[in-house]
Amino acid sequence: MRFIADFHIHSKHSRATSPKMDLENIAKWAKIKGINVIAVGDYTHPEWLKILKEKLEPAEPGLYRLRRQASASEQGVRFILTSEVSCIYSKNGRIRKVHILIFSPSLKVVEKINAQLSLIGSLKGDGRPVLGLDAKELAKIVLGASENCLIVGAHLMTPWFSLFGSRSGFDSLEECFEDYSRHIYAGETGLSADPAMLWRIPDGRRIALISNSDAHSPQKIGREANVFDAELNYFSIIKAIKRKDPREFLYTIEFYPEEGKYHYDGHRSCRLSFSPAETRRHNGLCPRCGRPLTIGVLNRVEQLADKPVGFRPKGAVPFKSLVPLAEIIAEAFGIGSGTVQVEKEYKKLIKEFDSEFNILLAVKREELEKFTLPEVAEGVIRAREGRVIRDPGYDGVYGKIRVFSEREKKIFSGRQGVLF
Repeated sequence: MRFIADFHIHSKHSRATSPKMDLENIAKWAKIKGINVIAVGDYTHPEWLKILKEKLEPAEPGLYRLRRQASASEQGVRFILTSEVSCIYSKNGRIRKVHILIFSPSLKVVEKINAQLSLIGSLKGDGRPVLGLDAKELAKIVLGASENCLIVGAHLMTPWFSLFGSRSGFDSLEECFEDYSRHIYAGETGLSADPAMLWRIPDGRRIALISNSDAHSPQKIGREANVFDAELNYFSIIKAIKRKDPREFLYTIEFYPEEGKYHYDGHRSCRLSFSPAETRRHNGLCPRCGRPLTIGVLNRVEQLADKPVGFRPKGAVPFKSLVPLAEIIAEAFGIGSGTVQVEKEYKKLIKEFDSEFNILLAVKREELEKFTLPEVAEGVIRAREGRVIRDPGYDGVYGKIRVFSEREKKIFSGRQGVLF
């Protein structure tokens, strides 16, 4: 069975997360996006775990669904038990800040993990708990609860909170997990990197690369995802990830990495963005204030890489880069993505073509043009084919991916008055 999965989101119990991130809205937006398997997120939080027990029921092995009072469309969505943990600790003379995503096959296993973690720190304060726990020790606890759990380095390359982050990470899996590194089968690309970047790194070739939204609001669900052709159950999903077989793990869906918040180096307070080469010319210092630049993902990849740009491992799981549909509509209309007009057009297209991923990945141009502006159809095709204009993000500032040049926007901007 072919299906799309997003393994990393957050619930309303996480900081800086929408109060609408409850199970009903998560299921609703998973259906809109075209996602079949969605993370519950934050299962370490006691209140959220209580809700999971009340509102979910077992479906296929290791997967759950909303209980039968949910709508028919929501019933088709499956939930998988994952949660993110923030490990902040000292190792080898440095403070480490590593985010780990953990998969569990059942609520019973979740309870075992939570019981151990609650002895180390509070699980009540945040859906993504902050624990003074070595990542290796977390791996011991998780795998001790069940050998069927999966441990994943979250957003592997981002500077501040990741396994390979420039500010607080490690240079290898072994340095982080020591003898437990043999139990690490997967890492998450994150919004500021894609598989092509990580393939240049030894550990990026060793483990499977998965891609997830890390959504903090319903509309962000599925901005990155994974596509499988396997049996629909937890154990088949984990097996497909571990095997890295592109016949089962078909491809990942990626942000264009330049759109991520940490692709380039820079200084947000000084509004300064640098490529790795520019950073080297300035010795890693901001020429405006003299302080160290935040070293971004591209630069960090360069530091760890042992393969050239463009290297692709034999048999690697492929990927496709896309632009969210609302952003394409907004650009074609010449207005903001959060406007009423964009929302109306988005809903119209979803109603006609079933889901956002179906539109972005499969619907033909001529079909799109029957129901929307030619510019919207053109934008979808350009994003699908990689014909985009890229303005890289840096130091916490999202980058911008555009499908139309400023000249093109001026040519068809006169249509907006007629449109609205």
